[in-house]
Amino acid sequence: MSKEPESLQSVFDGVFDGISQVREAFAPQLTPREVGTITSVATGIAKVSGLPGVGFDELVTFPGDVLGIAFNVDEGEIGVVLLGEYWHLHAGDEVERTGRVMDVAVGEGLLGRVIDPLGRPLDGKGPLVSSKRLPIERPAPAIMDRAPVTVPLQTGLKVIDALIPVGRGQRELILGDRQTGKTAIAIDAIFNQRGKDVLCVYCAIGQRASAVAKVVANLKEKDAMDYTVLVVTEGNDPPGLAYIAPYAATSIAEHFMEAGRDVLIVYDDLTHHARAYRELSLLLRRPPGREAFPGDIFYIHSRLLERSTHLSKELGGGSLTALPIIETEAQDISAYIPTNLISITDGQIYLSPSLFELGVLPAVDVGRSVSRVGGKAQRAAYRAVAGDLKLAYAQFEELETFSKFGARLDEDTRKTIEHGRRIRACLKQPEFAPVSVPAQIAVLLALAAGLFDSVPLEKMKVAEQALLEAATDIPADVRGRLDTADKLSDEDRKAIVEIARKALEGFSPKPDSTPEQEQESGDQPKLKGSTPEPESEAKQKSSVHPASEVKAGASVEPKPGSKPEQKPEPKQNTEERTHGKDQVEPKSNPEIKSDEDNAEAKPRTPPKEKP
Repeated sequence: MSKEPESLQSVFDGVFDGISQVREAFAPQLTPREVGTITSVATGIAKVSGLPGVGFDELVTFPGDVLGIAFNVDEGEIGVVLLGEYWHLHAGDEVERTGRVMDVAVGEGLLGRVIDPLGRPLDGKGPLVSSKRLPIERPAPAIMDRAPVTVPLQTGLKVIDALIPVGRGQRELILGDRQTGKTAIAIDAIFNQRGKDVLCVYCAIGQRASAVAKVVANLKEKDAMDYTVLVVTEGNDPPGLAYIAPYAATSIAEHFMEAGRDVLIVYDDLTHHARAYRELSLLLRRPPGREAFPGDIFYIHSRLLERSTHLSKELGGGSLTALPIIETEAQDISAYIPTNLISITDGQIYLSPSLFELGVLPAVDVGRSVSRVGGKAQRAAYRAVAGDLKLAYAQFEELETFSKFGARLDEDTRKTIEHGRRIRACLKQPEFAPVSVPAQIAVLLALAAGLFDSVPLEKMKVAEQALLEAATDIPADVRGRLDTADKLSDEDRKAIVEIARKALEGFSPKPDSTPEQEQESGDQPKLKGSTPEPESEAKQKSSVHPASEVKAGASVEPKPGSKPEQKPEPKQNTEERTHGKDQVEPKSNPEIKSDEDNAEAKPRTPPKEKP
């Protein structure tokens, strides 16, 4: 019993001795901090004084863990862009430097998550798991670190993959008026990357919360969240968050690209980004330029999109493909921001409101859309068909516009128009329904071979669906060659065309009814034989009819003055009224005049015997 207190005493002595040694060895160190004060607060910005050593784009902290970025670095004060709620900030509050720039968490833990540009989760799934952070502003890869764009990025949309191909590492602009399906094309491209080893980043800039919720619900429904990261700023967020959102999303995507992965990033949309930057610049008293945008509005987008590229094999061979979205006003693609981005990107996909109203979805205007990478980022099987298809479609659009004037069309022109209508019908595609490469090749080859020309327009949708289902019967070895860079051989072409011909046999009309159905399928009234031709015939009849009536009268009446033979004339006049008013008016007077007047009037046109 006596040994236990001694042992406890020795333990306590050892502990206290260790504490005293640590206390003696501790030397307090003073860490200097640079603290300033707020001089004024406005909408989304703050003016701060007392920070002479702050740098451009440096991160500063405000009370309540609100962050800000130093934008204007003047001699007496700095202009700070606030990145959070600022209603509790007042003049005189302390502001502290952090000594670092704005950064964001990156890594595999972000896949399937919805975050804001600061890296804070918005989906209620707990904190992010990340071991690395990258600055949101990073220099673009050097020229010698880049590789040519040679591998296609399949969007699953026939009109884009065939006529406006997009390659991995390319920057393809999507522009059009509001509510024309711009976001739908980008979301379809994300859906089509499932199982293709491509990661996706969707950046919503200043979007409505309901629109973002719809996108998230669609991605979850199609199981696309497993390979997608969403960076979201809503319309009610401060303009500073909308400004840094695309840069933060690009840093997240660059981390995967530098690891050798292929990444697709969607900026939806950069119009809100430009407006947010204009708002911040005007509040910070920067001089405005065209449309009140600051002078460096071109630079903020060029340095963002130049980070999208295809890296060389020495750096892993990863790629970052960008699909920026721009909203135009009244189809004006020559406005300031659209022209800036057209000159920065490698092509554009223009969506026409008139095609959208006609039900041509996706409403891609092929004439105004272009891919500056073109066939270099397209499979050889597409190149074998797409060139002729685009030419035929362009000819059809020109002829369709010309035919609206009511001109008579020859047989070749009519066939070109009918073929173009079937091309347009095949390029239609419902939303969230991507088409595989073999199925697209089958449809394009069937169009090039003219197999759809005999199918009535009202049956095109059903016929195309039957062909898509029959495309699953393409042999596996042929399907494998379609996904390679090898040229499409004649044997493979014949095999696919034969499958398409068998699938479309039941939709072609019978030979005896073909001419009638071809006339019914045309949109021109003259081809139908209903309106213009009867008018022309009526004109010809009107020029011949009076003389023929006079001849008939001369053959019936032996003498001009006989009354019994004048009685049928009113009947002829009433019949003439039914033919046209222009023919009745000259002969309406003899009905009212007396018989003597009729006798005097008839010798004026001497009758001739009918041969």
